[in-house]
Order: sequence, then C-alpha cells, then structure tokens
Amino acid sequence: MKFILVRSFLCEENCAEWISAEGRITSDTPAQLRKVLKKIGGRKLPVVFRSEGGDVDAAYAMGRMIRKAGLETAVGGTLLRGCPVEDTRCEAAIAKDGPSVGDTYSAGGYCFSACPLALAGGTSRVSSQWAAIGVHQITTIYNKVRVSYRIEYKIVNGKKKEISRKEVGRKSAGQSSSTKLGKRASTALTAYLKEMGVSQDVIGLMMSATPDNINIVSSAEALRTGLITDMLSYNEWPGMPLCAPDAAAEAVCHGHPVGEAPVAAATPLSTAPPQKSAMVTSETLPKTGPMDFLLMYHGNCQEECTQWISADGDITPETPARLEALLKTLGERKLPVVLQSNGGDMDAAFAMGRMIRAAGLETSIGRTQLPNCPKLDPRCKASIAKSGPTEGEVFAGGGYCLSTCTLVLMSGTPRMIGYSTIGLVRPTTAEYTKFFAYFDEMGASAETFETMMLATSIERKTILRSQALDLGIINGIIPYGDEPGDRLCGPDAKESLRCPRKIEGAIVPAAAASN
Repeated sequence: MKFILVRSFLCEENCAEWISAEGRITSDTPAQLRKVLKKIGGRKLPVVFRSEGGDVDAAYAMGRMIRKAGLETAVGGTLLRGCPVEDTRCEAAIAKDGPSVGDTYSAGGYCFSACPLALAGGTSRVSSQWAAIGVHQITTIYNKVRVSYRIEYKIVNGKKKEISRKEVGRKSAGQSSSTKLGKRASTALTAYLKEMGVSQDVIGLMMSATPDNINIVSSAEALRTGLITDMLSYNEWPGMPLCAPDAAAEAVCHGHPVGEAPVAAATPLSTAPPQKSAMVTSETLPKTGPMDFLLMYHGNCQEECTQWISADGDITPETPARLEALLKTLGERKLPVVLQSNGGDMDAAFAMGRMIRAAGLETSIGRTQLPNCPKLDPRCKASIAKSGPTEGEVFAGGGYCLSTCTLVLMSGTPRMIGYSTIGLVRPTTAEYTKFFAYFDEMGASAETFETMMLATSIERKTILRSQALDLGIINGIIPYGDEPGDRLCGPDAKESLRCPRKIEGAIVPAAAASN
C-alpha cells in the first residue's frame, strides 16, 4: 500500500484534501501511515481506501491509528490529474512536495479482506452503491523453524545439570496455514470490532467465505453492522468530510443537514402588487397541498413497465379515506407506495400505515415526475390521465419523507430507501403511549428511537440511513440501477420478464482472493 496526499483539482482555493491509500496491506504499511499522519500534523483529512486487503495485524494497527487521529474513512479510488485510466496514480503525477492534484471516484472502488478492518477505524466511514466491500476468512500462517543449540552440562551428585545453552543454527522447516479462527485470533478480532463500534455479526460474514472467495457485503448489511456509518449520494464523492450540524448549504461535505421544508411567506400588498407576489411564489417554491394518490406507470406496458402508487403531499385527516378508496380499486394487486411528504396529522399517518401493512404493500421514498410538467409542479393536473394509470417517472434523488410521513413508511413490507431524505418527529408527552405502541406494531425499535430523541431538543430531525436501519424504520436499500417503486412489471408483461428486476452481481477482481 502506498499513501498519497491529494488535493481536488475542482477548485481554486480552500480545496478539499484527502489521503489516498491504495494497494496491498503489508507488515510495514502501519509505519508508512504513521509517517503520513506525522506529516499532516493535526489536520483531519479523510483516508480513501482502495485495497485487496493483506496483513490482518497491520490492518488492526492502521485502524487504531486512524481512530486515535480522529480521521474519517471512505471506499473509493483516486485519479491523479494527467494519469491514464489504466494507471490512475501514475508516478509522473505524484508531487515531490505538497499534495498531488486529482479527483476521487466510487465506481470500481473496493475494500476487501483485511481492508474493511482498517476502514473501521474511521470516526465516520462511508461507501456508495457503486463501490464494493468484501470480507472472507482470516488465514493464519504458521512458520516452522528448526533450531539447533550447543548445550553444556555437568554432572552433580550423579545428575546431569545444564550450565549453558547457545543457538548454533536455525533452518526453515516449511509452513502451514489454517482458516480456523483460533482462540488468540478470535479474541483479537472480537476486541478490535468492539473497540471500533462494529457489530460482532461481521465475524459471521467473514467466516461464510473461504480465503479464495469473497463475501460482498450489501449496503444495508454494511450499515447495519457498522462497517460503514452512511452511504454517499449520487452527488457526493469519497474524500468529502462529514458535514457539521450547522454546515452551510454550499459547504463541500457529505450528509448535509436538511432544513425544514420551505413555506411561502405572504408578501405585503403595500410593497408588491398581487400578480407579482403570485409570480415569485410559483417560480421559487414547489407546490404543496393535501396528499393525493396517483396510479403511475413507466415504460411500455405491452412489453415491460413498472407500476406504483405515488403518494405526494401533506397528510391530513382525510388522507386515509383517499388511500382506502384507491386500494379498493386495485383489488388484490400489490403495488408499491412511493411517498413524498413533509408529514402532517399523526393519527391519519397511523391509519394509513395500518392499511398498507394489512394490504402487504411495499413502501419507499421518491419524487414522481409527470411528462410536460414544470419542475416546481411535477404532478401538474394537465398531465394526469383522466382514466387508468398516469405515465411518469420516479426518482430517489431529491425525494423526502419527514415527520409523520416516516410513520407511514415504516409500515411497508418491505420498506426501502435510496438517495432520499428521511426525518422523524418527536412526539409530545400526550402522544407517547400510542406513538410507541405503533412502533412496536410495525416491528420498529421504539426503545432505540426514544433514546435517540431524548438526547436532543430538536422537535423534528433528519436521520441517516444507518439510523433508519437500526431503528427498523427501513429494512433495505434500493440497489444501484433501481428507483423507488421499480419492482413490479405490468399486467400484460411478457412471461420471460423477471419481476422484480435485480442487478447481476458485480465481477470481483482476481486480487480479491488475497488475504
């Protein structure tokens, strides 16, 4: 493994910097990392890993160094400016003094074998759906050595007593290896994972793959076990630092805190004519109103199409009745419900969630876009079909489900999220009993949620996908290539089509077999 200090070429000043760590982890890698950390002093630069793994003890040492220094970690590769794709960190582009100039990427990035152990050292650790994390069994190598000694004795009272021993020769007698996790190795691994705040379930993931194979850990599993603490969205890249809670919207960091949904402020008639006020509102703020439901389709339903229920708007006391009416028209058809809402009436959200759970429907978050509709009115009435399903598209990016909307989301079987924003409301004292009873009914962790919310005075907050998984609010991540609701084919689809569609497993580089 070689470490390179890199500065982003996408800016002129105050450029983001990171430590690019690529290659095989060997016994001398920790010493090299120590030199880099000494060089950067107290600067908190993220470490971006792309590695097939290597020495486990060295990975432990690296993880502890990273944690002690308070650094973040990510999975991804680095492309230095001026280097060809086949040699992304070419020698000619490495600066002799100061940082090199380049960019990072997720697609094709990987962290295998012992690399995830070093990755676990990050105070925050991220990956994306385009990168791969993989683990397998630890192989312990035993070196056999034959040692020869010259020993001198003397006889004392008829008994032989050793008076000196000197090594006179040492010869290798071969090697042996074992994939059994012995007591010493098991103790070391267990202690390290606990120290880094990673679930012991990782041991099971490791033991499920032999050293000549690799177990690719899904995004949801990586989040659940703590191998990563969050996923990067489509417009975030490895090496970005984690945003502070008060980070400005223009700050270059991942995990931007999301503010409350915008509310149109009334313009005083004394300062602006009515038509100007209306014009400013329509061009700067998205339209919102009581939640309505649209039966949607995307694609050619004679060949292949996906269908879903788009649920968009504020939850009001009348919303459950509207949902019930739609579900009656569907009969036994189980279409996914794609939510986008700032929340609203809590009792109505409870009723909607129970309806969705009883019907056995899937839920997810996403924004629906109808053709020929403006960006700020993506479901304009002019494009809604008068009868039957409406044509459109659905996207995870930019979607949101906040406050009581999340209570509806957690009712799905399954309940999925992609690159969307999810938020929770803090119940009042009077609402506590029924609020947490609903959590238990839906199989979410009321106790964990209560602990998390009591630790903050914020009445409404967004949460990370990892937190949503821990709480049981969601139980899956929408895979790369899919979108919310992208699960079911239309009624007239060909029998040869696979429903739901799934991505083929990524090809793992041959180097992944190395331990």
